[in-house]
Amino acid sequence: MRLAMVAVLSCAGVLGVGTALAQQAAPQKMTTVTTTEPAAAKPVLPPAMVPADSVTEGSVTVGGARIPYRAVAGTITVGASDAQDATLQWNGKLTSDAGVEEAPKPEDRQPTAQMFYTAYFRSDVKDTATRPVIFIYNGGPGSPTMYLHLGAFGPKHIVLGDLEHPVGGPYRMADNPNSLLDASDLVFIDAPGAGYSRVHGKDAMKAFYGVDEDGRAFARFIKKWLSKHDRWGSPRYIFGESYGTTRSAVLANMLGDVDLNGVILLSQILNFSISADGPEGNPGTDEAYFLSLPSFAATALFHHKIQAGGGLDALLPEVEQFALNDYAAALHQGADLSADRKQAIATKLAGYTGIPAATWVKANLRLSGGQFSGLLLTDASDNAGRLDTRYSGPKLDPLASEADDDPFMSATGPAFVNNMNQYAHNDLKFGADLTYKPSAREPGFHWNMGHHSPIGGGWEGSLNVMPDLAVAMERSPRMHVLLMGGYYDLGTTFFGATYEMKHLPMPAKLQSNIAYHWFQTGHMVYVNPDAAKELHDTTANFIRANQGH
Repeated sequence: MRLAMVAVLSCAGVLGVGTALAQQAAPQKMTTVTTTEPAAAKPVLPPAMVPADSVTEGSVTVGGARIPYRAVAGTITVGASDAQDATLQWNGKLTSDAGVEEAPKPEDRQPTAQMFYTAYFRSDVKDTATRPVIFIYNGGPGSPTMYLHLGAFGPKHIVLGDLEHPVGGPYRMADNPNSLLDASDLVFIDAPGAGYSRVHGKDAMKAFYGVDEDGRAFARFIKKWLSKHDRWGSPRYIFGESYGTTRSAVLANMLGDVDLNGVILLSQILNFSISADGPEGNPGTDEAYFLSLPSFAATALFHHKIQAGGGLDALLPEVEQFALNDYAAALHQGADLSADRKQAIATKLAGYTGIPAATWVKANLRLSGGQFSGLLLTDASDNAGRLDTRYSGPKLDPLASEADDDPFMSATGPAFVNNMNQYAHNDLKFGADLTYKPSAREPGFHWNMGHHSPIGGGWEGSLNVMPDLAVAMERSPRMHVLLMGGYYDLGTTFFGATYEMKHLPMPAKLQSNIAYHWFQTGHMVYVNPDAAKELHDTTANFIRANQGH
């Protein structure tokens, strides 16, 4: 699962292209993301048709209590600029004050995005205007939100066996005992161009496919949704997973006038220069290596490549201290590191990872996530997973220098695509004549990684949205942040995410507004039934604790 960049490296995983199922999480460092396929000739688009909303009803039992709900599946149209967006109603029609008497020719239409969403409203609540509402999305970039919808918080969920690769369809769906409807109304949003969301008009991809372009589209969507459903009085939260956490940092800053109650981040990546994916392409920046080590150690322990008295709880604090001190200091010495010291560090690394010291010496003490995944289970000719390193699968090329596939996404991805189509058609009564796109990535896809930092400066070679979150927290000092993730995730490492939070450029007193919770799973923590309940409980408690007065 590889994605060719317009620069010096490719990054595997959540930004992969080989299968559209891997689109939902991988970070990358370059300023652009582009498909390698030739762009198809663009047809002249007819005026955009807006599908009618579909309203259905159901119920789900959470915590022993039956919760009736009303589901709305539909779209909201947003413009590519604030001025243009102000002339559009949620259904794409012009407002009465738009000042335009006739529609332009199709080829001259300004770009718009029809963003698909599914909202669930608890229907036995009297004071609906002040009930909490949470906006939920996956990442990619260019992913729909079928993973969090059918994997974590919707009233129905896919039943997957943890660490299992299903034999194919049919995949079982069931009522979700961990639906978040007990704590909040829910809005699952598909990114422009993904799922049932569509982009239209002149240069539409350019208008919506980028860090800031995407953030502005989501900000406009949320404001339009609050107006359409009369929910401006509700406590408001955003929940992003993977690249969705990148979006959340940008979005929290852009939604300053909305004043969010809370930001929930699952499997976080804010500073792409510390990603375990391809750090060799950014020499001189060594944080990625020592911040990945705790996840390496957790993985090695899980696969019985090392032993640790006291298990993971005892191992991780020890590895973290070694990573931040002896290991980091050795890497920072560069060519001045003595041979004896290099050997001593390599021996220690071997004890924590199960990778021989000789390999660590040969690698100059630096292994990327892909290299580690390819080396750990080489005796069985297997790769360890990337997004969830507990998974393993056959190595396509036994001589490859790093993992050539992600067994986790191969095991779980197809179930989400199949069941999202079935659920949308049969339960939501939406989209039977539409194509549900498991990714926005298609010929000509290009993601602009350039970003306008709220504090200025920055380096174009690597995206870093830590300042966006910091500014949002400074501006709204009562807004709280919940960071969660899995120990077995090499796409967005838990220690790297912690490091980001501890280095946010903001007053130290605001650090008390950040809560942390880690799971003994991988990137999509909810594939494990026990972790899914833990995820629900942690998120629900956070929402209840930060509703304001």
